[in-house]
Amino acid sequence: MDPIICVVGPTASGKTALAVELAKYTGGEVVSCDSMQIYKRMDIGTAKPTAAEMQGIPHHMIDVVEPDEDFSVSRYCEMATPIVEDIRNRGKMCIIAGGTGLYVDALIKGNDFAPIPSTGCREHLEQRAAAEGIAPLVAELSAVDPDSVARSQGNPRRIIRALEVYQETGETLTAHNLRTQSIPPRFSPVWIGLDYVNRQDLYDRINLRVELMLQDGLLEEIQNLLSSGIPEKSTAMQAIGYKEFVDALQGRATIAQAVAQVQQSSRRYAKRQLTWFKRNPSIHWLKREPGQSAEEIFSQARLLAQNFDK
Repeated sequence: MDPIICVVGPTASGKTALAVELAKYTGGEVVSCDSMQIYKRMDIGTAKPTAAEMQGIPHHMIDVVEPDEDFSVSRYCEMATPIVEDIRNRGKMCIIAGGTGLYVDALIKGNDFAPIPSTGCREHLEQRAAAEGIAPLVAELSAVDPDSVARSQGNPRRIIRALEVYQETGETLTAHNLRTQSIPPRFSPVWIGLDYVNRQDLYDRINLRVELMLQDGLLEEIQNLLSSGIPEKSTAMQAIGYKEFVDALQGRATIAQAVAQVQQSSRRYAKRQLTWFKRNPSIHWLKREPGQSAEEIFSQARLLAQNFDK
């Protein structure tokens, strides 16, 4: 078993605080696995840990790209894997913490992603989609990889990606995925999941977090991003807690409507996160009660951490 602990669970469940306590206990370092905390200048709306919350524990994969950059799970793994390896090679415990299930699973598995070449193939396909519409590309992909068409659910980016892989490699994306599924995982961690005994308690915590974000200056953070030239349609600005308040700032909704929408979208996201992680039978679930501190939760998690030598 590798000296790695994965702390996962829904938004607002307390993953960051527990990860810090585990890192303090084991002398380890934290690797964030959050698809939005990677962006610089997006602090409040992503619930990025503050310096005080980090308590001097080194945190990695936070503030690594600009908000106008596109990001992907493959790029995350490309950047995070050598960090995890370095922590292990230095004899430290690696605490991977985050709620982006796709990123966590891909990092642990060590996915062999289909190549992303720079030959201009993708740009050509994007130009065709803009000029002809996506339908002709769907037809082409259906002829060679109908399973990818079904998985894409009509998403143009997925259609273009699958066509790009086939045109560049001669192998369909479906065949690539099937071929790489049998590869053993790169890492073998201890998995700890955080949730609440009562689902409504989690929802109450989510609702309160949104209100506190506003108090902490979320609207000013978003306005500063827009004023700096970050497009409101950029991938980063489509995150829950940003796109809704952009609408409010642009006069398309009221602040109260945006708050309600963010709270609802966050609750739905939490449900999706739980559905994703519940599929992993290796996760040891710790159920929280309202008012429990990180130290109290840590006392439960410590028994799992003791699988490793300090």
